[in-house]
Amino acid sequence: MQKLLDGLHDFQSKVFATRREFFERLAQGQRPDALFITCSDSRINPNQLTQADPGELFIIRNAGNIIPPYGALQGGEAATIEFGVAGLGVKDIIVCGHSQCGAMKGLLDPPPQDQFPALRSFLGHAEATRRIVRENYKHLEGEALLTATVEENVLVQLENLRTHPVVAARLARKELNLHGWVYKLETGVVFSYDPSEGQFLPLGEQRGTGTSGVVHRAI
Repeated sequence: MQKLLDGLHDFQSKVFATRREFFERLAQGQRPDALFITCSDSRINPNQLTQADPGELFIIRNAGNIIPPYGALQGGEAATIEFGVAGLGVKDIIVCGHSQCGAMKGLLDPPPQDQFPALRSFLGHAEATRRIVRENYKHLEGEALLTATVEENVLVQLENLRTHPVVAARLARKELNLHGWVYKLETGVVFSYDPSEGQFLPLGEQRGTGTSGVVHRAI
């Protein structure tokens, strides 16, 4: 806790003090460029990863970067999507999974019901991911299987996003873009799903020059 308090003091004295006008402008309102949906894992910092300033990303974080289909759970995810798209007018939504994801490990090997009832229930919104992996990746195990699960889950959550009316309406008018990313903790590389290739490719890499080697389906 002391480290956090020291950091807060440094922010107020060194960061806020030198950018006071910037933060005063933020107090007048926000206009983020994108809605960034990622895992609650402490090893991911969306602003650091994208080098975005405060006010540039509208963020949803939860276990496994899961977006329940519309109507399945009237919780914070649906409300945040609705406000981000209809209220703030974001033009892009990014679903960003990551390597070594504990939630995806829990999807493959569910935690004890008596200890984690809420987590098991929430992971039920990724049942399509679990079934896709179970029925189509029987030849994989270990890290390769986890990678496949992380990637397939990103695609499943993109499909779930399309069930939200505000997203469907903006997509129909071509006013919104959806993106699937996977961040590799161990290398710092971000892979983006390319529907035309059916693969996750390193961001910025030309088509057909490399993949993360697992997913082969379009959305």
